[in-house]
Amino acid sequence: MRTQIELDNTAAAELAGSGDTILRTLTEHVECKLFLRGNLLTLEGDPDDVAAAAAVVRELSELVAQGHELAPGTIEAVTRALDQHEDPGAILEDVIWRHRTTKVAPKTVHQKRYVDSIRRNTITFGIGPAGTGKTFLAVALAAAALHRREVNRIILTRPAVEAGERLGFLPGDLMAKVDPYLRPLFDALHDMLEAEKVSQHLERGVIEVAPLAFMRGRTLNDSFIILDEAQNTTPEQMKMFLTRLGFNSKVVVTGDVTQIDLPREQASGLAVVAEILEGVEDIGFVRFGEEDVVRHKLVRRIVAAYNEHAQRMAPELRPAKRA
Repeated sequence: MRTQIELDNTAAAELAGSGDTILRTLTEHVECKLFLRGNLLTLEGDPDDVAAAAAVVRELSELVAQGHELAPGTIEAVTRALDQHEDPGAILEDVIWRHRTTKVAPKTVHQKRYVDSIRRNTITFGIGPAGTGKTFLAVALAAAALHRREVNRIILTRPAVEAGERLGFLPGDLMAKVDPYLRPLFDALHDMLEAEKVSQHLERGVIEVAPLAFMRGRTLNDSFIILDEAQNTTPEQMKMFLTRLGFNSKVVVTGDVTQIDLPREQASGLAVVAEILEGVEDIGFVRFGEEDVVRHKLVRRIVAAYNEHAQRMAPELRPAKRA
């Protein structure tokens, strides 16, 4: 089957892009051949494949008409959304944080559900593999809430559990000691705000970054609290953390139950909490899959390979046993 779509000048220019990068990416995500000459896009292949590709092109054209710039990630987001019968525009147009040249919006269906859950619920659990945007989106929403004065501070925490290595004695003050454990949270913060602004907020206590052990005995009011790497909490630590919740606060808990660094005999608080709190009102659970990985495409292949290996080895492997 052969179909031709006439594009407007702007959409054709966006598809052509720099060195046909966007068109090549689009070709990788559809099952038919594409040829762009001027404003005329030709699609060749099986009827179903051509129809699916035409739907993607129409969605991309609409996004361009609404002012979106196309990027390889946009192609991926649109194709995934259509595969799951979701509206790509509703996902990509939900900009949760904008600061100078930084614009943060969901890129997959599950990321959109994650963002909506955080907005709707007091506590949200984001569970899934590395690279699915769990921490990044949570920090963006925290920055937005602080900017709108919905909360007075952001609290970022994670258990100080080493990933198979022993760092030994760390010199310096508290911030210097916890920096290796909390560096991913700092990285996300610096993606949202200037380094000087982050430093000012840290000095004034508007942003607090601390190991999970420092949460004991506190009540956290008017705060946006993010617990990262929660798979490395014990059930007791998880309960302790969740009961720190105060008034006018939000809690986001992120983790990956396939990357538990606790001793093998120790249960993971993240694995257990899903059994205890699933279905409780005002608590949301969003589970990401390898299809939500938005890092380098090789990361998705690595995640998929490890998942396949875990399934082959189950129940011997711990992650498969506790999932």
